[in-house]
Amino acid sequence: MVAIGSRSSPPSRDPIKVAIVEDDRLIREGLATLIDGSDGYRCTGAFRSMEEALAHPWKEIPGVVLVDIGLPGISGIEGLSLLRAKYPGVALLVLTVYEDDDRIFQALCAGADGYLLKKTPPARLLESLGEMIGGGAPMSPEIARRVLRLFRDGRPARKVPHDLTPHELRLLKLLVEGHNYQSAAAELGVSFSTINFHMQNIYGKLHVHSKSEAVAKALRQRLVE
Repeated sequence: MVAIGSRSSPPSRDPIKVAIVEDDRLIREGLATLIDGSDGYRCTGAFRSMEEALAHPWKEIPGVVLVDIGLPGISGIEGLSLLRAKYPGVALLVLTVYEDDDRIFQALCAGADGYLLKKTPPARLLESLGEMIGGGAPMSPEIARRVLRLFRDGRPARKVPHDLTPHELRLLKLLVEGHNYQSAAAELGVSFSTINFHMQNIYGKLHVHSKSEAVAKALRQRLVE
């Protein structure tokens, strides 16, 4: 967990604006306190979930968004691509406990500009925010080593049919299994409106106009396992 109480100033004279997407209240509040309590930094928003972060347009666009991966509902990995689409000019910095190859690879493919572990010291976290604003791509040493190994191994990007996101594929699988929108929302722990939002994206990507057409195409093309 990132501790609080450190003060560090970035080279820029303007404050670095940072938003936070983190479901753990203590970590979320600790990060907000660290950022607001450090000269040259300001927290513009702290959200409990990706749904909350995407629900309404932000009054003030931050320069960097700290994104946790293990979020309920819309995962941090899927949220990265959604944030990238909605706020293309914002730098996205993952802050997580996960350091396995799959999550690192998926996060970078989804649009992460940097990847730090939550054990990162506060001073280093603040420095990383400044690096992000300057166009850098900060990574924890453990993550950087794994990324280099991934590139050395030449791991190819997995082709996802119709560019469906992992969350959309999970939802499509539930529909194939017989769920309706309400039961799928309960199964995934999200709201009905979130399900409807994803279904509209699924319809567009599959070029269909109804749930039955989507299920039929998923079965015909074996889009889900």
